Amino acid sequence: MHGLKLVERFKSTQVHALSPSDTTTGGKSSRGKFINHKIKSFSKSKPSNWVSVSESTHLPYGLPTTDLLQPFIDPHLKPVDFVGTLADLYRRLQTCSAQSNDKSMLCIKQYSLLRSLGDPKLLRQCLRAARQNAGDVHSKVVLSAWLRIERREDELVGVSAMDCSGHILDCPKAALVSGYAFNSIHDNCQCLKDHSEVIDTSIFIGNECLGLNENSDVSFCIGNEEIKCVRYRIAALSRVLNVMLFGSFLESKMDRIDFSQIGISVKGMRAAEVYSRTRRLDFFSPEIVLELLSFANRFCCEEMKSACDAHLASLVGNLEDALVLIEFGLEETANLVVASCLQVMLRELPSSLYNWKVMKFFCGSEARERLARVGHASFLLYYFLSQVAMEESMVSNITVILLERLKECATERWQKALVSHQLGCVLLERKEYKDAQRCFEAAAIAGHVYSTAGVARAKHKQGQQYSAYKMMSSLISENKPVGWMYQERSFYNVGREKILDLKTATELDPTLLFPYKYRAVAKVEEKQIREAILEIDKIIGFKLSPDCLELRAWFFLVVEDYESALRDIRVLLTLEPNYMMFHGKVTGDYLIGLLSHRVQQWNQADCWMQLYQRWSCIDDVGSLAIIHQMLANDPGKSLLRFRQSLLLLRLNCQKAAMRSLRLARNHSISEHEILVYEGWILYDTGHREEALSRAEKSILLQRSFEAFFLKAFILADKSLDPESSSYVVQILKEALKCPSDGLRKGQALNNLGSIYVDCGKLDLAADCYMNALDIKHTRAHQGLARVYHQKNQQQAAYDEMTKLIEKAQNNASAYEKRSEYCDQEMAKFDLDTATQLDPLRTYPYRYRAAVLMDDQKETEAVEELTKAISFKPDLQMLHLRAAFYESMGNITSALQDCQAALCLDPDHKETLDLYNRAQD
Repeated sequence: MHGLKLVERFKSTQVHALSPSDTTTGGKSSRGKFINHKIKSFSKSKPSNWVSVSESTHLPYGLPTTDLLQPFIDPHLKPVDFVGTLADLYRRLQTCSAQSNDKSMLCIKQYSLLRSLGDPKLLRQCLRAARQNAGDVHSKVVLSAWLRIERREDELVGVSAMDCSGHILDCPKAALVSGYAFNSIHDNCQCLKDHSEVIDTSIFIGNECLGLNENSDVSFCIGNEEIKCVRYRIAALSRVLNVMLFGSFLESKMDRIDFSQIGISVKGMRAAEVYSRTRRLDFFSPEIVLELLSFANRFCCEEMKSACDAHLASLVGNLEDALVLIEFGLEETANLVVASCLQVMLRELPSSLYNWKVMKFFCGSEARERLARVGHASFLLYYFLSQVAMEESMVSNITVILLERLKECATERWQKALVSHQLGCVLLERKEYKDAQRCFEAAAIAGHVYSTAGVARAKHKQGQQYSAYKMMSSLISENKPVGWMYQERSFYNVGREKILDLKTATELDPTLLFPYKYRAVAKVEEKQIREAILEIDKIIGFKLSPDCLELRAWFFLVVEDYESALRDIRVLLTLEPNYMMFHGKVTGDYLIGLLSHRVQQWNQADCWMQLYQRWSCIDDVGSLAIIHQMLANDPGKSLLRFRQSLLLLRLNCQKAAMRSLRLARNHSISEHEILVYEGWILYDTGHREEALSRAEKSILLQRSFEAFFLKAFILADKSLDPESSSYVVQILKEALKCPSDGLRKGQALNNLGSIYVDCGKLDLAADCYMNALDIKHTRAHQGLARVYHQKNQQQAAYDEMTKLIEKAQNNASAYEKRSEYCDQEMAKFDLDTATQLDPLRTYPYRYRAAVLMDDQKETEAVEELTKAISFKPDLQMLHLRAAFYESMGNITSALQDCQAALCLDPDHKETLDLYNRAQD
């Protein structure tokens, strides 16, 4: 979703548009007019509220105005006291009994709270913990499917929905086994091993069971057929049959019993006779086992029912099987069959959302009741389904229905708050404002203060602007103010007060996009285009978002800087390939085609030169644009996809980075390349040992730079002893012997230099960094500065970092690092500059707080950290503030910060030590 909601984009959410083609038809007639040698004017067709900077601007859809901008309502839980909420959750997790569904659900609550932070690794950690503590089959099935879609395995070519990744927490077979297992998140399952058995089906011939020569003493008649059985064995199938055959009923005296009206076929009854002797089902077809299941239900044969349930569940291998068997499972209350069918449907997400046969089991009027009868309707199930649906489309009917089902399953207060808030967000997008208001009000009553912003927005949409303003003003006066409160109130404010609210919002939370966008568009309305670009640059410099890139591209078109506009559009499409621009009227690819005629054309060789240039000046955004252009010319180039993923990771766009890695893997033409990219995917998702195994297998197939580099990178990602360091050095040297380009060799030399510094081999490290600089790996300046620092050459270290600052376009980290090599006053200047360029960097806050603490300004030190924690609850900052509180004697606050930090990382040793000390 995007906060930039201009005209027709009110209709839907960009990220989740199901049918982009539907939104393009409105602008189809205008597309051909956009650029035809030169851009033609559309001034006659512009609505009166669109601003034109000058008649020479020639934009087809005018420019956005401040009247059409609105803040974004986050569809996740956002507690006002985030730290206190995390701390409370940690305490509950600690007191909850291990391996219990209660603990599993607490992990899901943790997932819900951390979603607003946008860190995929934290979210995977929560889901793994939830799966680890799940004991019932239903929860295991849902959570294993949830883990799969978090990794987006559906995008991997050659991987089917029911494939096992090799990890027990994700394994579809392990999910169907009830009970708790003390498994690590990294434990491997055994399902890939061959456990096949040779079954001798000749054991069953006609009505005889070879090897079991027991005399039959009762016959069951079905029509003209007679099935001979052993009375006591049939009676042993259930208490009901035992009473019938040995009790006071008439059948106990009969040798021939009529079963014609029971509803079982002759083959089915013969199968029951065989089962009574062998307790085996592998002789029979699925149709016969289904008959036995029905027979077991009629006569309460619990053991037979369980056996049939398990056997049929093992046969569900695809969606077609699932759609057939789930009906029988629901009718016969076969829990495991339904679980197995659900598992296939869930692991086929998101594609199964578009299968009406699948959706009827979740969305139908009686769907939840039917699932509930077999123990498969839960908050967990519908939470998972609704989240996938919201990611696909915020405004679809399926999304609304699934959220309604979720609402029916919500029992705890936080669950009711979550679903009411999310339903409110969806209805707001659908322009159903009265219903949206009711949902937001219900969420606010359930304790979710942030939903008040939704209430205010819904009122505003119904023409009650003053009421919305009063509501937000009251909220600010009654609570400790946070950035989103002032941002929301600014939407209902005017004039100088609006600007002041936006300024306060940015001071409290510099990561909010709306204030920058509003100020930028306001400058455009004042015909200050360059100033507008500088304003939007502030947020793009540390938080890359598609809507801000679109806005900046819009501004560049105004000043006819087509090259910069084209760059931003290419980067935007790297983040979201299906993004629709200019009120959802123009596809990004179409716009690229038009603008390409206005800029210099490059062949692939020119692109490589441009990439080297941008890479060397650490222009990550520019590098992404070049790679996007290169991929347009050579879409199957896996190496370029991999480079793209590295840049996206550097820019903290983890979701897009993982998509690029998956595409790199899918486009690889050799097995050794596939193994390398799978290794990186495994490493980035926390499976270090499996990633290392992939690297080693790749090296065995072919010695390549990337395989050696991956292996070295994984091994170096821990504290290295001298022997391990020596081994990593040898691997990197082997990597450098293999063919590669300067961009990657520069990185390898940089890493090699870092290891040499750790080992105290400073001259060798300096040589590596010098060699890296010779091939334009500019980041090596930082490593060389570290060498000078180790040699006590502070001025040389400072000068080296100054060179990096002069060369680097994105240099917040360079200012931060240079602060280590100068006096306190200069360090403060560098760190303040780093914070101004990138307020998400945490080291400057911690340094300033530590200096204040050293100066015995305890309150100011805590405030410095608190200011940053309010918009970035970082583990290191929480730990440091807890240490400050402990030294001040404020043990209660120290404990709370420790608990919040441990909720983010329960194994953080320093925080655990501090927490235990504070408890004592």
